[in-house]
Amino acid sequence: MAGELERRFSAQDGTSLFYRDWPGPGGAAGRTPLLCLAGLSRNSRDFRFLAERECRRRRVVALDYRGRGRSEPARDWHSYNPWTYLGDIGQLLAVAGLQRVCVVGTSLGGFLAIGLGVTNPAALAGVVLNDAGPGIALGTLAKLLDYIGHDDPQPDVAAATAHLQALFGREIGFRDEATWRQFAENSYRPGDDGLLHVDWDTRIVEPMKRRGALPDLWALWRGLARIPTLAIRGGASPLLSAEAFRSMGEGHTCLTRLEVAGLGHAPSLEEPEVLDAMEVFLAELDRREGFI
Repeated sequence: MAGELERRFSAQDGTSLFYRDWPGPGGAAGRTPLLCLAGLSRNSRDFRFLAERECRRRRVVALDYRGRGRSEPARDWHSYNPWTYLGDIGQLLAVAGLQRVCVVGTSLGGFLAIGLGVTNPAALAGVVLNDAGPGIALGTLAKLLDYIGHDDPQPDVAAATAHLQALFGREIGFRDEATWRQFAENSYRPGDDGLLHVDWDTRIVEPMKRRGALPDLWALWRGLARIPTLAIRGGASPLLSAEAFRSMGEGHTCLTRLEVAGLGHAPSLEEPEVLDAMEVFLAELDRREGFI
């Protein structure tokens, strides 16, 4: 079984995009592949723990969106929009030879998974939504967009960790210092000036400042009505309300929900109760797909 591989492909507009690939056992031994999609400013490193756990059983692929991590920034910031991201994901599925996957999507990644339910439902064996869903609280986005829209260099990882805790300690609510430190390490990259800089193009927020930038997610949500879905919510999430989370079950025939007490936006996917729920969900999905 091969370890983590680093790969690239070209988007339709020529932007070079990066993804990590854990091939898994391969052949008949492999189970439903995972396609991991990160949050708005996040990257594929956020999924390394999950991938190293799951690659014993299945292939795992994690994308760096354009302008994040090791993918190239967009030439035109107008392309930082959901429709372009969905096109990039479709290109990745083709390049990586992934016909059916379970998408694990955190925040923006979850919204894109909902979009795939409309644009490419045949590719979806299942979906794991990590603190994402229709009915998000738009009023909570202003602080996040302001943070993402600026580079605030830090001298070292310890300072970066403290900075993130000061900004988002209550909104995120990670349970231990190690998780916060890993979150900070995944958020920054070293610059030529010896400082740590945010690991994304700060222009990614520009389209979201425009009126009507977000589609009607409730209308898109219906596209997942018959697709097995595990919805995870941080119990103190400021983005996905408890009411919206409850309403997601209306009309959805195969939805499993998990609230993670004390966490905000979003769980790290390393919490024991999250891993347990995912293991049960993926085992059932593998049975449905004929792998076990």
